[in-house]
Amino acid sequence: MTFWRSIEAVHDVVYFAPDAKQRYEAIGLKGYWMGYMASRSAAVGTPAPELVVALFQGFAPRMVTRALPDAWSMASRDDVLRVRYDLARDALAPALAGVDTARIANELSAITRGIDFAGKPLAAAHFSLPEPDDDIGRLWHAATVVREYRGDCHIAVLTSAGLDGAAANALAVAAGLAGEQQRRMRGWTEDEWSAAISRLATRGWVDAEGAITDTGRAARQQIEDATDRVCAAGIDREATGRMITIEEPLLAVARAVEASGAVPYPNPTGVRRP
Repeated sequence: MTFWRSIEAVHDVVYFAPDAKQRYEAIGLKGYWMGYMASRSAAVGTPAPELVVALFQGFAPRMVTRALPDAWSMASRDDVLRVRYDLARDALAPALAGVDTARIANELSAITRGIDFAGKPLAAAHFSLPEPDDDIGRLWHAATVVREYRGDCHIAVLTSAGLDGAAANALAVAAGLAGEQQRRMRGWTEDEWSAAISRLATRGWVDAEGAITDTGRAARQQIEDATDRVCAAGIDREATGRMITIEEPLLAVARAVEASGAVPYPNPTGVRRP
């Protein structure tokens, strides 16, 4: 899990950059969430909101449709991607001072070439993007491919466990992986959230007040364990070896990212600090 949490920290800098909203507005988009929806999905092209709802899973559909497809008429896909990569470079640069960035970028890029992308559409889309010329850009690009690969695997496990977007988020809050603001951050109404908690309570995963039970805690851990198994099954032996080799220096970068304030914890991604 250390490797995956470290990857998450490196990738997540684009979501918590203090000037993300202003940078996306500078190219014509409206507000932070339009920038988020467009920038994260731009690897796919200029997708319809229905496709993005499927790819992201945890967001209320209305939240996606407020941003897409309007974003594609307000800013070009190339500009959206450019801003996203520039946000990553600027946020990561302080954490990479004195680090052999080229080595980490090379190792992560090699790992992406050892992944089976079948059934992992968002990861495959990011892999298909041109690799940046600079080391920080290459590092973030490769980390993003790996991060979305695990995300695709995680969504497959969540849906096979019968968890829709609202229930998956409500369970994360109950487990202490995300804060109380998660409902609002993911666009769910109070009624939708209450219904999700009721569905979890029916399974015995939370109590009537929404507090996680021992059964729910075990189920949540089983979901993480299953995600790890699915991920491992799609990574070849050479890439797996590289993951082990690069884990320690990657962890150092992830902790430097946290120390710089570029990624706060806990946060809406629901991933614990590395």
